[in-house]
Amino acid sequence: MDILSGGRSILGVGAGITQRLFDAYSEWDPPKVRVDKTREGVELILRLWTENKVDFIGHYYLAKGAVLDPKPTQKPHPPLLFGGAGRRMLRLAGQYADICYVPPWNKMSFEESRKIVLQEAERHGREGEVSFAAAYTPLGPGQGYDREQYRREVEKANTAGFSYFITAWNQDTAPWEVNASSLQGVIRSYLSCLTDFAESVMPAFQ
Repeated sequence: MDILSGGRSILGVGAGITQRLFDAYSEWDPPKVRVDKTREGVELILRLWTENKVDFIGHYYLAKGAVLDPKPTQKPHPPLLFGGAGRRMLRLAGQYADICYVPPWNKMSFEESRKIVLQEAERHGREGEVSFAAAYTPLGPGQGYDREQYRREVEKANTAGFSYFITAWNQDTAPWEVNASSLQGVIRSYLSCLTDFAESVMPAFQ
């Protein structure tokens, strides 16, 4: 992805909150185990991105003579976008993240969460290396694309001092209802929203 996009990929990192997805592809663990796996996985990924051959013996993951080639275009590696609300994930973000998103369901205030991230970043000698992201993801029924609403949300994030803005575009058809005949229409609708946002909203904030 990083090579195909010309160095524009970002890796999202999170311990996961949806049991259904874990049950579908792996197994659902307690929060502590999920965070432990996340930490170990990040360490392995970073080594695979930057080293020619990797030997890794972890509690959950094992690699022997592992090779990842070609390497990402971005050096030393693509940015890591951390999302999480727990204290351990916030501290992990301070240690590794380039971008941190604190979700609205966090029990702490954003100011308290941000302080935890920045304190941990400082502890690891990463002062000034973590940026924060705001998000607007209207994915409920009937919430279509409204250019001016998106513009207001970006302006609000920009005024609040966020460096990144995460968003999505709602579709009338749920993913599990898409079939071969309706897929092209869904793709065209999504690309139309994406193009309008890129051409009508983004230039004012670049």
